[in-house]
Amino acid sequence: MLIKKPDDIVPSEITDKKTYLNRRQFLQEAGLYAAAGAGSLLLPVSAQAAVTHNKNGLYKDIATGPYATNEKLTSYKDITSYNNFYEFGTQKQAPKFMAEKFVTKPWSITVEGECDKSGVYNLEDFLKPADLEERIYRLRCVEAWSMVIPWIGFPLHTMLKKFQPNSKAKYVLFETLHDPKQMPGQKRAVLDWPYVEGLRIDEAMHPLTIMAVGLYGEQLPNQNGAPLRLMAPWKYGFKNIKSIVKIHFTEKMPVSSWMKSASSEYGFYANVNPNVDHPRWSQARERRIGEDGFFSKKRKTLMFNGYGEQVASLYNGMDLSKNF
Repeated sequence: MLIKKPDDIVPSEITDKKTYLNRRQFLQEAGLYAAAGAGSLLLPVSAQAAVTHNKNGLYKDIATGPYATNEKLTSYKDITSYNNFYEFGTQKQAPKFMAEKFVTKPWSITVEGECDKSGVYNLEDFLKPADLEERIYRLRCVEAWSMVIPWIGFPLHTMLKKFQPNSKAKYVLFETLHDPKQMPGQKRAVLDWPYVEGLRIDEAMHPLTIMAVGLYGEQLPNQNGAPLRLMAPWKYGFKNIKSIVKIHFTEKMPVSSWMKSASSEYGFYANVNPNVDHPRWSQARERRIGEDGFFSKKRKTLMFNGYGEQVASLYNGMDLSKNF
């Protein structure tokens, strides 16, 4: 469900520039394209509408792709200065400053559970262009507010298939780094750390589910979940776990951090659904950061955040008012 708490209320009450330039050359030669999600409609856009913010010039020539949208991108400044990342503080502006010295290299991921290739893997193992299908994704993201973000990432399934999950792998659990020395927010009992989230295996394997490693043509900023974060754009923002260090395949549904904190308010699926209110507020409307002023009329929230054509079939026969 939707996180929409005032900043002062707690819930209980990748790669260096040289490597990126080499990858850019490969990706251009391979015909890299941008993928995007919808606000109200999934509409094609011209190649000129691809990434426009490139402080270091990376990815500037990449064309758009099959999920492109004509929606205006949220500014780089807003994307990187208005964040929910409680490991670095509960106020929206805190992560930008508190995560400035966060160390993301080297970075490893532990893989365990119902798979044939468990172990500890270096992040660089998944950033080799020849293995990735890497793309730009212009995706809408919704919490109490929304943004349109040009993520740099790759389909999650290209990573998960390498671990060869077996027939018992019904769910995938993800875990954020637990390091209170670097993440001062973890010194407070805001949540039961480390942060944990999960997806059903078919959700995880869906082509719209990505692992993001950058945005606006640049490496992923620390405050946005560096060096690796999940992005399932039809779900509320808290599902999109950041700074991932563990992937666990399991037969049982994981209990996520927000489920553990307030199970009556935050369910496992967390699909964007304007027809199901949070127990303490409506979720029928949202505010677009950088476009909708505080006193302006909010815009209508879209079912599955506008991705219904792509993902609604995942939930055929389910009562989404109960499976929230």
